[in-house]
Amino acid sequence: MLYIKSFTFNPFQENTYLAYDDLGSAVLIDPGCHTVGERKDLEDFVISKELKVLHLLNTHCHIDHVLGNAWAKKRFGIPLWIHEKEIPVLKSVEVYAPNYGFQGYESSEADYFLTEGQEFKVGEELLKVLFVPGHAPGHVVFYHEKSKQCIAGDTLFRGSIGRTDLTGGNHALLLEKIKTQLFSLPAETVIYSGHGPETKIAFEKIYNPFVGERAIQ
Repeated sequence: MLYIKSFTFNPFQENTYLAYDDLGSAVLIDPGCHTVGERKDLEDFVISKELKVLHLLNTHCHIDHVLGNAWAKKRFGIPLWIHEKEIPVLKSVEVYAPNYGFQGYESSEADYFLTEGQEFKVGEELLKVLFVPGHAPGHVVFYHEKSKQCIAGDTLFRGSIGRTDLTGGNHALLLEKIKTQLFSLPAETVIYSGHGPETKIAFEKIYNPFVGERAIQ
């Protein structure tokens, strides 16, 4: 079975996720932890569950999702995986981080690259990598078919979608990819977003004002 634990970190109220199986194998996704206290909260959970964190994954590389990358790589001794199109996005964070008040931001580099359709192993469980650009050029999501759970980053939110006015954003592309990639998942699929509460595909297909059946045309 795949378990998903969420934490809400940093001033952007970003959702960080730990996905782990019954044997305690885990992957850390989008670590937004920046303060000592936030990092301790994540670390304490890992210790309490006796988890073995094996990999670090980024859905995309905007600042709020990568603040804890360098710390996590060193603390758990794990490699970082991103989509290759996110390389410039990740590199740019060190340039603008001070403008957001993150004077102590430590940059990180990817060790491996995620590819569309890749199946990423979490112990005995598999996460499928879906390519859903639009919010960011190399944005991916992680789908667990067996439990119908999807860690979706900043693609789809409860009643909203990811912003597309940042560098590399593409509104029309995001709408298209949500409809073709995410809305093709089973209706009962739970969406764990990069911000805010979880939602379900069934709800968003009807009520989402951007991509749902009742969307304003």
